[in-house]
Amino acid sequence: MDTTELNTLTKLPNVAGIHAFATKPGIINVNDEVEGVLLKGVDTSYDQSYLKSILVAGDTIDFRTDHDAGKQILISKYLANRLMLKEGDDFIMYFVQQPIRKRKFEIKGIYNSGSEELDKIYVIGSLNLIRRLNNLDSAAVGGYELRIHDFSKLQQTTNEIDDMVPMDLHAVSIRDQMADIFQWLDLLDMNTTIIFILVTLVAIINMISALLITILERTSMIGILKALGFHNNGVRRVFMYNALYLIGLGLILGNLIGLGLYFFQDYTQFFKLDEKTYYISYVAVKLYWTDIALINLSVVIIGMLALFIPSLLITKISPVRAISFK
Repeated sequence: MDTTELNTLTKLPNVAGIHAFATKPGIINVNDEVEGVLLKGVDTSYDQSYLKSILVAGDTIDFRTDHDAGKQILISKYLANRLMLKEGDDFIMYFVQQPIRKRKFEIKGIYNSGSEELDKIYVIGSLNLIRRLNNLDSAAVGGYELRIHDFSKLQQTTNEIDDMVPMDLHAVSIRDQMADIFQWLDLLDMNTTIIFILVTLVAIINMISALLITILERTSMIGILKALGFHNNGVRRVFMYNALYLIGLGLILGNLIGLGLYFFQDYTQFFKLDEKTYYISYVAVKLYWTDIALINLSVVIIGMLALFIPSLLITKISPVRAISFK
């Protein structure tokens, strides 16, 4: 793709950046261990902020001089443990081609993405090194990596890009590239939805039960109020206001506990996960104030609607029988 076509893609509203890359298979031979990997080459324009955020040792590749960048490499924690390597160690990587070539690399940093499927395959190096190994010109690339602002518009943006690129190129989303991982994550989201629905049903049943018990306990009071001239709607409003007070009190306590747990987990990462299963070592949390407001409002509306029907029981209570009810 030429510069004009790349500039056109960067003008798409959801595109945050475009970065060139290339990949090349290689074989690491060190400490009597052999491991096949895929070298992903990037250059100075590549945004390494994500790589920096997942580093467990060392630093990202320094592209200030091309000669030094060609000797530096980032490997995963998985590979470092398997090959008994650490930051600053060096090793030889062989590239299967005609003739076979080998290069010596120094480990500049060790990363941990949380996905063993990726960590056991990818190492990060210099794009210019791959160009030299493949005898390519200085502008040749293996592909372009696009980052977007809104992940919910991933498929829409992919389709837009696919329509804009030349016929010999094809846009593939990260969901299509790593379908297994995203299917598993979607399954986790579905489980969350099911749990939320079950909790909501239990809460509604508990609120209805609480109102019915209150009505039974206050049957004599209902009879006295009706004998004094209170209409059924007035008596119902008394109980509905009381239910609204209890719902509000519950929301205040629930929000305090929920927000407290959120900030505790956000700062301490106390609750851990099995990284091999969930692709992350701790329970990640993110707060959206609009979601909190909508959930609180929904609880009030659903709660009052759910309590409206049992409150109709008040209209069936006879004042004479209610006053003598024990």
